[in-house]
Amino acid sequence: MKMFVGLGNPGPKYAGNRHNIGFMALDHIAADHGFAPWRGKFQGAVSEGRLGREKVLLLKPETFMNLSGQSVGEAMRFYKLTTDDIIVFHDELDLAPGKVRVKKGGGHAGHNGLRSIHAHIGPDYTRVRMGIGHPGNKNAVSSYVLRDFAKADEGWLDDVLRGCADGAVDLAEGDSGKFMNAIGRRINPPRSSSSQAKSEGVKIDPAPSQKPKPEPKDSRSPLQRLMDKFS
Repeated sequence: MKMFVGLGNPGPKYAGNRHNIGFMALDHIAADHGFAPWRGKFQGAVSEGRLGREKVLLLKPETFMNLSGQSVGEAMRFYKLTTDDIIVFHDELDLAPGKVRVKKGGGHAGHNGLRSIHAHIGPDYTRVRMGIGHPGNKNAVSSYVLRDFAKADEGWLDDVLRGCADGAVDLAEGDSGKFMNAIGRRINPPRSSSSQAKSEGVKIDPAPSQKPKPEPKDSRSPLQRLMDKFS
């Protein structure tokens, strides 16, 4: 069994915040893969389902961000899981908006949700780092992450969230490369051969039925053509 954890703050006030991108990712996975309705448990909201061969528990801690580890630790102990079974989706200031990276282990880089999880289960779990960019000033970080995504972010944000749902089976089965590829296909969809040829200025021959018919060959001699011209 795997447990996907999405980090965020509970309640409608925070629903659209940059800090809540982890909640958003789990909502897309649950909706796209037919998971059970959300219910309250382990100081959070949980939903159960399957991703490929894996049974998966989705968990959104409702303890507020800086106490997320309490919820994660409780669920982990109940199901007798190890850190190898835990995958945490969270916002990442050190990645540009729309960039996503998968990482196992490491520090918490000052992220309060990760800091709390470290304290309760240790650092050796997998993280899906979802870039939101940095405000450029350390003192502005708190207000930045607790503000809603801007309207200009809607395009890349939708692509990333849909990509997470597309690749969720691969992530659950341990193939982070395929998971990342699924996100990449949403952000940079492959072009069709016809559109690629058009964009590169390549001439495409018309279909056989559309090709002009050749002119009939003139079998007259030059003298006959001259005589016909003045006749």
